[in-house]
Amino acid sequence: MQPTDIRNPDYFHKVVDCQWACPAHTPVPEYIRLIAAGRYSDAYLVNWKSNVFPGILGRTCDRPCEPACRRGRVEEAQQAKPEPVAICRLKRVTADYKDDDDVKKRIAAGKKTKSNGKKIVCIGAGPASLTVARDLAPLGYEVTVFDQDPRAGGMIWSQIPRFRLPLEVIDEEVNYILDLGVSFKQRKITSMKEVMKEGYDAIFVGSGAPRGRDLDIPGRKEGAKNIHIGIDWLSSVSFGHTTKIGKRVIVLGGGNTAMDCCRTSKRIGGEDVKVIVRSGFDEMKASPWEKEDAQHEGIPIMNFLVPKSFITQGGKLTGMTFEKVKAVYDDKGKRSLVSTGEPDQAFECDDVLVAVGQENSFPWIEKDCGIEFDKWGLPVLDKATFQASVPNVFFGGDSAFGPKNIIWAVAHGHDAAVSIDKLLNSEDLKLRPAPGVTLVSQKMGIHEWSYDNEIAGDARYKVPWADIKATLKNVKMEVELGFDVATAWKEAQRCLNCDVQTVFTDKLCIECDACVDICPMDCISFVPNAEEEVLRKNLNAPATNLTQDLYVSGPLKTMRVMAKDEDVCLHCGLCAERCPTGAWDMQKFLAEMTYAGDGCRNHQNQKKKAA
Repeated sequence: MQPTDIRNPDYFHKVVDCQWACPAHTPVPEYIRLIAAGRYSDAYLVNWKSNVFPGILGRTCDRPCEPACRRGRVEEAQQAKPEPVAICRLKRVTADYKDDDDVKKRIAAGKKTKSNGKKIVCIGAGPASLTVARDLAPLGYEVTVFDQDPRAGGMIWSQIPRFRLPLEVIDEEVNYILDLGVSFKQRKITSMKEVMKEGYDAIFVGSGAPRGRDLDIPGRKEGAKNIHIGIDWLSSVSFGHTTKIGKRVIVLGGGNTAMDCCRTSKRIGGEDVKVIVRSGFDEMKASPWEKEDAQHEGIPIMNFLVPKSFITQGGKLTGMTFEKVKAVYDDKGKRSLVSTGEPDQAFECDDVLVAVGQENSFPWIEKDCGIEFDKWGLPVLDKATFQASVPNVFFGGDSAFGPKNIIWAVAHGHDAAVSIDKLLNSEDLKLRPAPGVTLVSQKMGIHEWSYDNEIAGDARYKVPWADIKATLKNVKMEVELGFDVATAWKEAQRCLNCDVQTVFTDKLCIECDACVDICPMDCISFVPNAEEEVLRKNLNAPATNLTQDLYVSGPLKTMRVMAKDEDVCLHCGLCAERCPTGAWDMQKFLAEMTYAGDGCRNHQNQKKKAA
């Protein structure tokens, strides 16, 4: 293998598994260390810069960072159920304990008072549009956000139940953005052509995936009065239009919307609430914790049942029938659901909530306006720039590539804002900015580091819940209470500081093997060089996780190489403490994404223009 080029900004970024996995690339270890130091406002602003909605996401994020967390891997031998650091709930800690006035002042300091004369419109006031507005307004752009609803937030406030996400948290973080000089107006857009004629320099579409899929099976029309589309029903509850439901409720679907529907039903009159899913439990799209929360509230989840018909009597819904199926896999691993041959199962109900998926709907975008769509009804976009076939039109969030989640919408918003800024400054949109990277030694003395490198052996701490007897009676009472300060500190100590990297200088190495002897994970080896497949097998502990790289040095005096498996390294610094020559050093790596503005532009082109 060739020596590792640690100058490549992606190399050490990838080693910080949580940040690499986050679509918005939030520097997770950085804000967790700030929490441990009691610097909650600073930790909040680290989040606000990258993921925009720390308090909201600290309650509702799909947490792609947590399955990637190294803690879950290195605990496998010690814990019966290894678990990652509670990254998401620590994010909430920054919002719960920040100094509100201090944060508000520091965010307001970025407000641009002078316009650059260019106007941007965002259609839809969800997380993607708000991110675009947050990134562009401080640069002097006049940003207007339109939404058919009376307040900004999109699905964040219209579809996520209040018992998961209080309204005051939404309002606070949305207002941080609007207070930057963003104009929000309630307006239902009915014609893209009309918007195009209004003189905006760029148009961003962040209208989400507003249409829930229906279920066209026998009895649907007859029972229509008591059969509800899940996302529409959740919005109706949020708006206060729906305040009760029948005692017997069936929720169809296995995603997070289905979990919100069943838990909401339980709070507004549902006594016998059940979730019925066509797939297996492990295959459900709902996040594991969402399924656990529903079951904790006494809601059964029934699997491998395919809806066959709605049962009605006298024009009124009374139940549903289902076919029992099983999963069968072919020799390529493709799954099919086939009937078990058992008799159909019937369940009585008063109401059914259909939460079997969402799809995009653009009835307001005329076919002859120049915007191209694919066969699935999605806009044809450049996947890097989010630019549509009309050059000054961009899409993001669910409206771009179909339903995902808030953190992906934020990432799309950042990228689209870069594209808009480059377009309106006559830049090549395809030249994407590299992240800002710093790599600084943490050495303070011979055996002292500027960070806490002691590995806490604690198991993951649980977030406390409010009394279930009270929460099930109040649709607006928040269930999770969040960590207190002491527990937040203890959970923060579980972080392995993966951004403090082990940096090796081969010219200083005397091959004494002291680092090999002291490494608690056997992840350092001095071996003859070879092709990667062979080298991985020849290490002291074979490196089997191909998604994480090997750190390979140049040839040493014995013509061997140092090969380190980045996958299970604890970043404990023992190798650097033990090394007699300083060949190993612990260096803090910080990758910061480059957002819209001067940093994302091609300065060479700017110099040519100036000349």
